[in-house]
Amino acid sequence: MPSTLPDGEAAPRDGSLPAAALAELDSHRLGVYLHVPYCSVRCGYCDFNTYTATELGGGASQASYAASAIAEVDLLAGVLAGAPTVETVFFGGGTPTLLPSADLVAMLGAVRERFGLVPDAEVTTEANPDSVSPESLAELRAGGFTRISFGMQSAVPSVLATLDRTHDPERVPQAVSWAREAGFEQVSLDLIYGTPGESLSDWQRSIDAALACAPDHVSAYSLIVEDGTALARQVRSGVLPMPEEDDLADKYALADEEFAQAGLGWYEVSNWARAEDARCRHNELYWTSANWLGIGPGAHAHVGGVRWWNVKHPTAYAARLAAGESPAFAREVLDDETRRTERVLLEIRLRDGLPLDLVDRDRADEVVSDQRATLEGDRLVLTRSGRLLADAVVRDLLHGG
Repeated sequence: MPSTLPDGEAAPRDGSLPAAALAELDSHRLGVYLHVPYCSVRCGYCDFNTYTATELGGGASQASYAASAIAEVDLLAGVLAGAPTVETVFFGGGTPTLLPSADLVAMLGAVRERFGLVPDAEVTTEANPDSVSPESLAELRAGGFTRISFGMQSAVPSVLATLDRTHDPERVPQAVSWAREAGFEQVSLDLIYGTPGESLSDWQRSIDAALACAPDHVSAYSLIVEDGTALARQVRSGVLPMPEEDDLADKYALADEEFAQAGLGWYEVSNWARAEDARCRHNELYWTSANWLGIGPGAHAHVGGVRWWNVKHPTAYAARLAAGESPAFAREVLDDETRRTERVLLEIRLRDGLPLDLVDRDRADEVVSDQRATLEGDRLVLTRSGRLLADAVVRDLLHGG
């Protein structure tokens, strides 16, 4: 598969963590990510750790997957005795809703039983519009899921075809309606812009269709051609053109304007919410360097400056757990400078801004003087032009222009 894991250092087979990391457990919020690595079709642009086979063997089938994930939850609960109550749970993939709703509810139940959930916990699942039904959504809602994120990507059939997306665009408003009827508190839509062959009017059509669903939250990501994917091979062979930076910038600006007019405010460079309580709290844990546990093949986790990642293949993952061992493949212990650098990389992308004490003040003033950011109290906040150049802003803040 295109997705690869970094080398890192060997992770202990019992999953144990350094005392210094455990000492930070109580000082950060805690979330849980559960990776479901199955898809009905592999999209050509995707480099996530996903598999299309229904039966992979070695105890790694879709039917037995929930049991393996629950075994990892059990193992981590032993390692992290005394961990704070979980605030957010996020099921991603792959397509989590390819599993029976009862399996997803059982996995959530394991997290609830072993770690506890705060009363207002945010529990999200990703879903494809054609992977849900009124019945499955009702079962998920009754089981404790509060938020759902649909992979809409585009409202234009030709664009969906280029992305290898198989759903009918008309299924999106239907799925959103079913989620509302099931009682989901928050509904989010994911969009992708910059697909080869997508015109500005195509993108406008997708924005209009998304807003017609009255979502609480929208994510809009520029298409990235990842090495090793089918899309990258098509671009390299000249079958499809590489997305152009000016086109991506125009489409981002259009989206930002349209979302703002519809009452959706940006809170991260690629994310807009109707209100503060509609933000994805789980993603905010990532962006603010909090603690999260990663369950599933290839899943990453972070606790107290220690980051680790699981073996990638579902068969190896299931085998490790069946043997009573941690599925962790490797880990890295982050030093103070690396942690500061990562905070700059992530927090500059937030509407709440980057604390000025994380960067050199002269460099921050230069970013403000060229109107890529503004000062709001003791925080540096990107302007729209700064959001379009966020990577360059980070380089200038860390290394100087």
